[in-house]
Amino acid sequence: MPDDPFPGLTGLPRLRAIMARLRDPETGCPWDIEQDFASIAPYTIEEAHEVADAIAREAWDELEGELGDLLLQVVYHAQMAEEAGHFDFDRVAQRIADKMVARHPHVFGDESRDKSAAQQTRDWEAVKAAERAARAETGVLDGVALGLPALTRAVKLQTRAARVGFDWPEAGDVLDKITEEARELTEARDRLGAAEIAEEFGDLMFVMANLARHLGVDPEAALRGANAKFTRRFNAVEAALDAKGKAPQDSDLAEMDALWEAAKRAERGG
Repeated sequence: MPDDPFPGLTGLPRLRAIMARLRDPETGCPWDIEQDFASIAPYTIEEAHEVADAIAREAWDELEGELGDLLLQVVYHAQMAEEAGHFDFDRVAQRIADKMVARHPHVFGDESRDKSAAQQTRDWEAVKAAERAARAETGVLDGVALGLPALTRAVKLQTRAARVGFDWPEAGDVLDKITEEARELTEARDRLGAAEIAEEFGDLMFVMANLARHLGVDPEAALRGANAKFTRRFNAVEAALDAKGKAPQDSDLAEMDALWEAAKRAERGG
């Protein structure tokens, strides 16, 4: 391992100094020098998901490293912004600090802390609405980030619309809409082309996200859970086949389905 290039620095100052060195046009890393905001953004999203994954698995030993990876992304973007003359890391930190103070008058101001979580959420949304107005974002849906995961963005769009009364009153109404959208998807599959099928599938997913909102379910978390369950059970299928000296490609659907059902019963204690 090379000698520490910044022996007098620790923590965040050391990380920022390392990033500045990596981006140095004369002595830095060629790959890091070539990157820009657009090329780094996918890594930022990926690292955020890996943080969420470590938390979901309660892998606390991994979480430390994943949070470091995510922090690196913030430092990376701030370094590029400083080079371009937009802003620097200190301004990023100051801006979020100011926002937290402004959005918590019941902690940092003279407002009462005696309020419910629901009231605090309403107050928070009112402050955010005022901030959007200050940025001339006057539309109900303005400011919902395009880069969010699609299911998360769907819920945020629907939540905004619901605040002005554009929403189904009950979850049952959403279930009826799901039935309608499923029927339209079936019709598209039978009679229309790929573009129309994709559109109808998107409509069905959008309504499913709405149902999640009505039921108080985080659709991203629910789907992550379903992915984990599928992975766990398929791994059990593979293990059962391996015990027979077989691989999945040597099996057939009937055998694998029987092993899948056995894995389900085992998970449920019988």
